[in-house]
Amino acid sequence: MERTPHLHETLVAAGARLGHYQGAETPASFADPAAEFRALCARCAVFDMGWRVQFQVTGEDRVRWLNGMVTNNIQGLPENRGAYAFLLNPQGHILGDMVAYNLGAAMLLETDVLQAEKLRQTFDKYIIMDDVELGSITLRNALGLAGPDSLRVLQTCGLAADDLELLQVREFPGRNLTVVRGERDSVPAFEILFAPQEAAQAWNSLVAAGATPAGFEAVEMWRVAMGIPRYGQDIRERDLPQETEQAHALHFTKGCYVGQEIVERIRSRGQVHRKFTGFVAQGAPLVPGSKVQANGKDVGEITSVANLPGEGVPTSLALGYIRREAGTPGVTVQVGENTATVSTLPFSVAKGHSPKEAEKTALPAR
Repeated sequence: MERTPHLHETLVAAGARLGHYQGAETPASFADPAAEFRALCARCAVFDMGWRVQFQVTGEDRVRWLNGMVTNNIQGLPENRGAYAFLLNPQGHILGDMVAYNLGAAMLLETDVLQAEKLRQTFDKYIIMDDVELGSITLRNALGLAGPDSLRVLQTCGLAADDLELLQVREFPGRNLTVVRGERDSVPAFEILFAPQEAAQAWNSLVAAGATPAGFEAVEMWRVAMGIPRYGQDIRERDLPQETEQAHALHFTKGCYVGQEIVERIRSRGQVHRKFTGFVAQGAPLVPGSKVQANGKDVGEITSVANLPGEGVPTSLALGYIRREAGTPGVTVQVGENTATVSTLPFSVAKGHSPKEAEKTALPAR
C-alpha cells in the first residue's frame, strides 16, 4: 500500500483518520468531511496526493514515440508543460489516462497507483526499435491545494503562481519545491511537489497560511462536484474517448497514434450516442451502477456519487453517462426509486455555492 514518505507522521500528528483510497494509505478526514468539502469549494484546502505515481520516459526517441502512443499532442509540448491524455487500444477503447510532462531531458508520466503498472506494461510492449527507456514507478511526493483562495495561500508561502498556465510546472530550487497548476480552469487547483525531507514543512506552511487540512472523503466529493472523471470508475475500457466529454485529452491534427483511426472516424462521421454528464437528485441518495431511465427505457448509468452534507433534504450529485437525445440539461430522468435532473458540469457547488444552488446548473440556458 503506497504512503507518502516522511509525510505520514505529520498527518497523523495533525489528527488524520487514515483510510485506503485509490491504492494508497492516506487521510480519510481530519475532523469533519463536510467542513473540509466546503473549504475546497469556498476557501482553500490542502490534501495528501499519495495515490498519484510517476515514471519517466527517456531516450532520443522519447518525444516522437510517446506522441505516437497517446491521444494528445506531445511533439509540440513546451518544456515544463503538461498535457492530459488517454492511452487507447487499436479499437479506440481507453486503457488508461495520465498527464505527460515535458521536463526537457525526460518525459514524466503521472497517473493513479491503480493503473500505473498496467500503463507501463502496455507502453513497454510498444517499444520495438526505438531509443526509449521506461523508468520504474515511483511515488509523486505531492500535496494538492484547491479552492478560490489557493493563490493567496501560495503567495503567503512565498510561492508565486498567479501567472501559471494550466499544467505548467515552476520550480523553486532554493525551497526544494515545485508547483504545478491543475488541468481545469473552473477552480484554482495546484500540486506542490517536495523533496522527502521537506514534507512536514510544506504541509505545515500551507496550513499556517490558511489552507484547511482535508481527507479523501472531502476530495472525492469535490472531484464529483467538479465533474472530473476517474479512470476505473467513470472511464472504463469499454468507453470511447468522445463519450467521456474530455476534449482536452484529444488532438485531431497531430498525426497517427494507437487507436487514432477510430477517434478520427467518430469525429468525421458525427458524435457518439452517449455522453458523460452530471445528475442532481434530492431525497434518497443515488447509487453508483444504477440505471438511468427516460420514458421507461434505459438511457444511461450512474458511475460516481457525492452525497452532499447540509441541512434539510439531502442532495446527491452524480456523474455518469446518458444517451445524447435524452441528455439535455434540465431534463428529469428516473434513477431507481428517485428522480434526477440532468446537469452541466462542473456543478455550481464546486464554485462555492450552496448545495441547493447545484440544481441551478441543471436548468437549460435562456
